[in-house]
Amino acid sequence: MNKLIGKFINTNGRVLDLGCGDGSLLAFLKENNQVKGLGLEIDHQKIQKCLQKDVSVIDQDIDSGLSNFQDQSFDAVIMSQSIQALRKPEVALEEIIRIGKEAIISIPNFANWRCRLQLIFGGTMPVSSALPHDWYSTPNIHLCSLKDFEKLCVDHGADILDRQLLSFDGEEQSFMKVAPNLLTEIALYRVKARN
Repeated sequence: MNKLIGKFINTNGRVLDLGCGDGSLLAFLKENNQVKGLGLEIDHQKIQKCLQKDVSVIDQDIDSGLSNFQDQSFDAVIMSQSIQALRKPEVALEEIIRIGKEAIISIPNFANWRCRLQLIFGGTMPVSSALPHDWYSTPNIHLCSLKDFEKLCVDHGADILDRQLLSFDGEEQSFMKVAPNLLTEIALYRVKARN
């Protein structure tokens, strides 16, 4: 997925990666897009890995707010598969589009057909490649579908510029366009604040 995200990032741009994990994406973007990148992460082991990769990182909880960043201070803000793990994803979205000229947000799709079948026939919370945790140990507290996320964008002032429909391995599959909410495992959105 790094290459796909890299297509949306301008060379020499300023990038903020929220929930940056071990810094792999920012390291990739530094090397391939020559970005000036900064990551936010709360897991201390992952912060150590960022530092080993020479990725600038701040120990900061996104749920506590992003008021330390000025309006439009980044060319792009990235949140890859972590908005659903926040207590207030709607507040995070508003902050993301405030501090970034554009944002790239990816989500696992809870309405994927595999998840639906597990609920209907198994009677259990789904476990899949995109949602690999059992219900009791998942970091995901606000699971959503593509339709749910798109409504969140409409309701909170974000215009969707682009949407990529992906399988778990980050590959675009043309058949997913037939029924995106049913067939997509992960969706990647490029959004910006509504004018």
